[in-house]
Order: sequence, then C-alpha cells, then structure tokens
Amino acid sequence: MTNGRVNPSHRLEDQGIAGLGNVYYNYLEPALVEAAVKRGEGTLGKGGAFYCTTGAHTGRSPKDKFVVRTASVEDTIWWENNKPMAPDAFDRLHADMLAHMKGRDYFVQDLYAGADPEHRLDVRVITELAWHGLFTRHMLRRPAREELNDFVPEFTIINCPSFRADPARHGCRTETVIALNFERKLILIGNTAYAGENKKGVFTLLNYILPGKGVMAMHCSANHAIGNPDDTAVFFGLSGTGKTTLSADPSRTLIGDDEHGWSDTGTFNFEGGCYAKTINLSKEAEPEIYATCSMFGTVIENMTFDAETLELDFEDNSITDNMRCAYPLPYISNASESSLGGLPKNVIMLTCDAYGVLPPIARLTPAQAMYHFLSGFTSKTPGTEVGVTEPTPTFSTCFGAPFMPRRPEVYGKLLQARIREAGASCWLVNTGWTGGAYGAGKRMPIRATRALLTAALDGSLNKATFRRDPNFGFEVPVTANDVDTKLLDPRQTWADKAAYDAQAKKLVNMFADNFAQYVPFIDDDVRAAAIG
Repeated sequence: MTNGRVNPSHRLEDQGIAGLGNVYYNYLEPALVEAAVKRGEGTLGKGGAFYCTTGAHTGRSPKDKFVVRTASVEDTIWWENNKPMAPDAFDRLHADMLAHMKGRDYFVQDLYAGADPEHRLDVRVITELAWHGLFTRHMLRRPAREELNDFVPEFTIINCPSFRADPARHGCRTETVIALNFERKLILIGNTAYAGENKKGVFTLLNYILPGKGVMAMHCSANHAIGNPDDTAVFFGLSGTGKTTLSADPSRTLIGDDEHGWSDTGTFNFEGGCYAKTINLSKEAEPEIYATCSMFGTVIENMTFDAETLELDFEDNSITDNMRCAYPLPYISNASESSLGGLPKNVIMLTCDAYGVLPPIARLTPAQAMYHFLSGFTSKTPGTEVGVTEPTPTFSTCFGAPFMPRRPEVYGKLLQARIREAGASCWLVNTGWTGGAYGAGKRMPIRATRALLTAALDGSLNKATFRRDPNFGFEVPVTANDVDTKLLDPRQTWADKAAYDAQAKKLVNMFADNFAQYVPFIDDDVRAAAIG
C-alpha cells in the first residue's frame, strides 16, 4: 500500500525495493508528526514540537562510516580519512538490508540538497522512523508539490535503525554502519537512530560532487547584511564552536547554519533548516532559537522534560550533552527566503581552543587562512561524537574531516582561490577558553565574541591597530570597542605567564607536527605562513 504524492515512474519498486508494508511518500509535517506519535516514536510537546530520543547513539559514529572502493572513485577519495568497503561487501549489506525491510512500513521523502538550482542534488530519503522523515524535511529543501510528479532521485539514502550489520559479512567495524557507494548512488545507514547521520551523509555527497564542478563545499554557517546579499559572511567551524549561535545575528539575514557552497556567482545553503544544540539554551541569550523549541514540528532530540507540563529542561544533560532541536529556516524571523548570498566579503574560522592560547580574534592573510583551514584546530565538544565526554583538542582538517571524501588540499586550494578572487577578509575567532586551559580558565565571553564579529563584519575592525602574534604570526587587534583590552592578549589573562608560554609552545609544536602531512602538497606562500 502506498500513500502520498510521488513520481509514478519512480516508486520504490522501480529501485528494486519491493515487498514492504505501507509506504508513505512525501508526507507533510502534520501527517509525519501524527504518524510518529501514533507509532510511539516520541511525545507531542509544547506548541506541537516533537520530543524523541535516539537510543544508544546520541551523536555521530564516524568510526562506522565507510566509502565503497570502486574504480570510479579509487583515485579521488582520501582513503587515509575514509574507511574503504569492498563492493561485494556493500552488495551483501544492501541485499540483507532490503530483506530485513520486507513487510515493514517506511517513509519516503524526495528532497533537494542545495538552494542554487544549478548545483542542487535531488535526494530520496527512505526512513524506518516517521520522525526521521520530519527531520529530513527540515534539514533538506522541499520541492513544490507539483515538482514531485517529475522528481527523479540522483542519490538515495536508506536509513534502517532496526537493522544490525554483521562485521564479518558486511566488511564493517560493528553492527552500526554508514556506507556510501558513489557508483551505485546509495547511502545505507543501519543500527543508529541518530538523525544527524542523514544530513551528514548528504553533506559528504556534496563535498565530493561539488569540488569536481569547481564549487567550494563548506562546513560553515552564513549570513549577510540586511538588504545587501553582497555583504555575505561565512563561518567555518566544527560542532560546538558557535556556527549556529553566531550566524543567527538578528541584525543580519541568516542564509543557513551549517552547510554551504561557494560558486562563481555566490553563496548558497545546502539545507532548508537548522540543527541547533540546546544544552543551556536560554530565552535571554538566544531568543529566536529558544522559541523554535515550542513551535509545531520542531524535532527535539534527547532532552528531558516534565511529564505533566511538557516543559523542557535545557540544563539536564543526563541523556547527552549533544541534545538538539531541528527546525525549518522560516522559524527564524531574519532567515533569507532564497537561502542565497553574494560572494563572501568576510571569511570567519571558528575554533574552540581548550588550551586557552589563541586570542579571541585574529586577522589572516589568504595563505594563513589556508593554513588554518587545513589545520582545522578546535576542540571536540561533549556528545557530538560517541565517546567524547569533555572538550578534546583535535585537528579536523577543513573544519570537517569526517565529511571530507577528497584530499584536504583540494578544498584548501579551492578556498584560497575563492578568497583571492573575492578579496575577502579572513578572521580566526576563538570561542574556547581564556585565562587558562579547560578546567582552569573560563569560556570566552559570548558578548566579547559578538562585539568583535560585529566590528569585523562592519569593517571597523580593519581600521584598528594590530600587533603581530609572536606564536602564530597573524595580526591581533590591540583594542576594540566594548571588549576588555586584556582579553585581546591571551597571555595577560593567565595568572602564570610562564605557564601560558609553555602552553603556547606546546600548541605551536602541535600545529607544526600536524601540518607536516600537507607540506608536500601546498604552495610556498602557505608553507611560509605555517608558523610565525
């Protein structure tokens, strides 16, 4: 039995997926919420939000993600970063998953990835859980209803949390598996109900496809000045560095909070919604994001709530630190209707420095920007990946190594060329620790970060007096409006200056050791910019 609107020539049977129970095609939000509640997948919360938990997996499982090693991608995949799966193992995995699915009900969403029609990807997402269908409708972009009559998927995701992989038979690590087959245009996800695997699977696809067309794929948020898309800013950063919070500036128009492309003509959002962390979220600090938590259809993941009043507890991390809300972009009042912007005028790289060494903001040359982009230094925050329980310093190249199928230099050189062509100003912003490392210092004040970003984006910070940082060679403002001058020099925030110097030396050496892997592939200007 099938329900809903779909291209009659592209039902699941036409993709070799037969023998299922009910198939619900392209259900709208009310029907998906109703189905999820009836099926016992979660709770209808305040304002019609949907509360759910994701079981054992409350974050991504990057160690269980594989790329099928076929001849067509053999020479273009970064195999040191992407675990290979043999084609015959994938075929067994696919066949066994389809056999497992027989007789069960599934939800199908046909969606676009990419706001720019010239570069978008048409994706079909098949989910065992109704709320996963709701999530993907928020995260990707929705075709007009009449467009579904002719929709032909280019890639298909099958997400089946009840399916457990067999490592010996399927060539994977555990019973959990995320397998990408570029040749067969399939992603298979099993034994995890964490919805973020769906969106990051699509992001990985775009990170492979778009650079081949000369389009920079970016793990970043983006906004532009109100009424002026040509004044666009992009914010690179891993989860927990502030991409969503800092781009949702009410004085600017939000393009998107996580994934974007940079083409010859401008910036475009890959997605149609936002996926925000909600731990310690407050109405006072982030009123727009807070308000979405009681709007119809917002997916609330892994948060505790009062059984009687349905009030959410934003401080209770007993399930995970990685509790989140997923909502459509129009729920943010200043969101762009088109999700398009101009060529970036400012490029911001967000890092969460758990060592307390980096300044709150620094100005970068294009070569330094490529150096820090390839380095991707930050701290993984608790909950975003399985096993991360405290801020853990790490180097995640391109600020998104888990989603980068190509070698880092491909993205780095493309970004460097884009920055030079656009004449963009580049900034490194530390949202991590100051006055000491994690456990001794404190988080960078959000008020100071916002003030510095405002000055960077309106151009006034470029007129400030700068000093050259003795450790990394980039420029750091000496003063800035509404920011404590002491904060701008991280060494002065430490009670023990010798301890700071030792920590800084340690971090410099970590950067150098990590960057050695890229030296054979980069230009002389980036090599010279590496340290100091």
